[in-house]
Amino acid sequence: MSLRQREQGTDVRAGAQADARAGVRGDAGAGAGPDLRPPAPPDELAAAFTEAMARLVSGAAVISGRRADGSPCGLLVSSLSSYSVAPPSVMLALACGSRTYRAMDARVGASFGAHLLGSGDEALAKVFAGRSEDKFAGLDWDWDDGTPRLAGVPVYLRCRVSAVFPHGDHAVLVGEVAGCAVADADPLVYYRRRLDWRLG
Repeated sequence: MSLRQREQGTDVRAGAQADARAGVRGDAGAGAGPDLRPPAPPDELAAAFTEAMARLVSGAAVISGRRADGSPCGLLVSSLSSYSVAPPSVMLALACGSRTYRAMDARVGASFGAHLLGSGDEALAKVFAGRSEDKFAGLDWDWDDGTPRLAGVPVYLRCRVSAVFPHGDHAVLVGEVAGCAVADADPLVYYRRRLDWRLG
C-alpha cells in the first residue's frame, strides 16, 4: 500500500453506523440474500480515518518488481510488515489501481523486492513516491535473480508471492523471503505525512 493509501481496521461502532446508514441487512430481508459488499464510508468517517492513519508511525520501504516487458518498476509503501518466521514471510498491501501493482502482475508465484530505507534515503523515497515512468533511471541498482535490487539500502528482501487477498481497493500480498541482506542504519520514519522524522 502506498503512503497515501493506508488501510487498517476501523472502529466496530463506526462500521455498524455506516451499515445502518447504507441499509445493509442480515437474513431478515425477504428475497435475495444480504448485500455483502462493504458500504462506502461517509465522507466524515473517511476523512477522520485518513487523519488517524497519518498518526501511525511506520518505516518506509520500496517495493520493486519486473514488468512484462522486462523493465523494472517500483513504488514506496508504508504497509510492509513481518508475517511469519516459518517460513520467513512478509505482508504488504498494494492499491489495485496503482501502476506498479498492475505492472508487477502481483499474483502467486510473482517475485518482488522489498527495500527498507534508512534515514539517509529520503531522496530515494521521494523518487519512488513520485509518478515517473522510469523511477530507476540514474539509480544504482542491478537484477537479483530477476528482481530489481537497489544498492545501498539497509535491508533488502527478495520475495515470492505465496498468497494474495483482495480487499476493498487494495490487495494484501504475502511474500515468502528467498534472500535477505541486512546492514546497520537508522530507519527512515514516516509520520504525519512526513518522511524526515528521526528517532531519539
